[in-house]
Amino acid sequence: MGLPLRISLVQQALIWENIPANLDQFERLLEPLQGHTDLIVLPEMFTTGFSMQPEKLAETMDGSAIQWMTRQAARTEAVVTGSLIIREHDRFFNRLVWMRPDGSFDSYDKRHLFSLAGEHHHYHPGQQRLITTWKGWRVCPLVCYDLRFPVWSRNNHAYDLLIYIANFPAQRAHAWKQLLLARAIENQTYVAGLNRTGIDGKGHAYAGDSAIIDFEGNYAARLYEPPAVLTTTLHLTDQQLFQQKFRFLADQDDFAIQ
Repeated sequence: MGLPLRISLVQQALIWENIPANLDQFERLLEPLQGHTDLIVLPEMFTTGFSMQPEKLAETMDGSAIQWMTRQAARTEAVVTGSLIIREHDRFFNRLVWMRPDGSFDSYDKRHLFSLAGEHHHYHPGQQRLITTWKGWRVCPLVCYDLRFPVWSRNNHAYDLLIYIANFPAQRAHAWKQLLLARAIENQTYVAGLNRTGIDGKGHAYAGDSAIIDFEGNYAARLYEPPAVLTTTLHLTDQQLFQQKFRFLADQDDFAIQ
């Protein structure tokens, strides 16, 4: 049985393609969370916004943003997770990093690249889903466009919490909200969706609408457009009891992703 998990959603506007400025503003937002949370969730490409200029903005896995995440995780004594633009050899990745307080980390490269914005022309897709553990919870963190693909999000009894970090435009806010609900209901699991606010360098607006949804499809917590930080506590025992009573996952189709 896992312990209760305190999770913090950091919903914030991003400063377009300005890594130092974004790190500074998030550092101020994270400071009050020290000792009051277990998991801090930041948006997709939290250091730059959703940029298609990786040649200009990419960092390596020992660059300033990863070092910043290491310091913040140690200072807050919590996992810090978000995605950023990473270069490996001659390839670029929209990479989610799961940074623990002891400096160890896992990573996940976004699988579904957003072709409507040409992301697939600039970044290399990931091939493997990440299931990581923290405080007795099994967690599957995914990135933005992954939300639209239920097979990739499928809970084959593998995780207890599904996370989506995003730059999901306001014009598709209805889809964002409905898909988060669907993923929670079909997978009988807590879902945390963290989206940014503000307007990016291409003029696209973002409404936030970040939320935590429980295993029955009920809102456990919600954020709207204003930038904000929300912390709430999730209870794994409640979810486990619900899954034992309603054994819908046992009836799911048997297949594997090729």
